[in-house]
Amino acid sequence: MREAALTLALVGVGAGLVMVERERWRTGLFGVGTVLLVMALARLVLPARRVGALAVRGRLFDVVALLAFGGGVIGLTLTVPIPGP
Repeated sequence: MREAALTLALVGVGAGLVMVERERWRTGLFGVGTVLLVMALARLVLPARRVGALAVRGRLFDVVALLAFGGGVIGLTLTVPIPGP
């Protein structure tokens, strides 16, 4: 059960990338960004022995990095204009 958080994160990112491949890129990348934000929350609240490989550096560094990446992916996804008819 130690790698459950990482496994769930990889499944979520994989599902998002499948959506991107199927030309639902906005929804897929929004999902990837959301998974990164959930990983940040998991890293913040779960003890290091429960998050397994999500614990790369110190807790603060991991949380800030995941928040920055997740927010960046979501922000960039939302700023790309939707093509008009």
